[in-house]
Amino acid sequence: MRRVFGSVAVLVSAMLAVAACGTQDPLAGGTTATATTSGSPGGGKAVVGSFNFPESVLLGSIYTQALQAKGVTVEEKPNIGSREVVYDQIKSGGLTVLPEYNGALLAYLDPKSTAASTEEVNAELKTKLPAELALLDSSPAEDKDSLTVSKETAEKNSLTTIEDLAKVSKDMIVGGPPEFKERRQKQFKDVYGVEFKEWKPTGPATADAIKEGTIQAGNVFTTDPKIIINQMVSLQDPKNVFSAQNVTPLVNKAAQSDTITSTLNAVSAKLTTENLTAMMEKISVNKDEEAVVAGEWLKANGLV
Repeated sequence: MRRVFGSVAVLVSAMLAVAACGTQDPLAGGTTATATTSGSPGGGKAVVGSFNFPESVLLGSIYTQALQAKGVTVEEKPNIGSREVVYDQIKSGGLTVLPEYNGALLAYLDPKSTAASTEEVNAELKTKLPAELALLDSSPAEDKDSLTVSKETAEKNSLTTIEDLAKVSKDMIVGGPPEFKERRQKQFKDVYGVEFKEWKPTGPATADAIKEGTIQAGNVFTTDPKIIINQMVSLQDPKNVFSAQNVTPLVNKAAQSDTITSTLNAVSAKLTTENLTAMMEKISVNKDEEAVVAGEWLKANGLV
């Protein structure tokens, strides 16, 4: 998996800087911070959350600023934790909106699902989601999980697909988010016959760990610009262990409104893999703030 921003941009950026001093959440293993932005009277309210990786924080900031521009009063809770933590919060109503990845959400709800395409994944999700939750429109933007290796490792071992790893994986250390082993170990073995010597939690630093050689393969999101910058190879997945991963707003129906729905669907219509990758390059390479990048993108696309 990692997994998705003017006076408005300046205001939100300043509030997030203050929010960065929030308290540590022992369940999520990340910093939980809250920023509230005010909308016009009658615009309604929303609580926007995000997972504990930069792209999700970026997407949460995009949603926050887009909703605020339409008069919605937004409480933003960035960097909460993994899906195992965040899903319960949106289901219970503690969150109103969450930027999700449709295939990853389906795999969480039904690990045995074989749905692969965007249409198949969304159709199945609608039968698996609890009554409290609803999907809005999926964006064309897709950030898939991948198993990625260095160019040198790929060439040395003639690796082009995950299946090719089976002949060498027992001598390899694989890295990824802390939950990566639990989610994927059995799938890799059952589908591709791949077993690794060691699973190491590397989180957002997975691409760096591959470059440094402390791991030989890693779960890197395909929009991570470090894949291109460092000439890494994301191995093909012909048997679809990693299904479609379109950025898709997940909402709690109790707080859903026409304004929230239309605003987030408009964001999804503009969001592409290419512009998401470009935004992530600004964050991971240039070290720009997520809220600033979000605001620039929204303004460039006429959404604020």
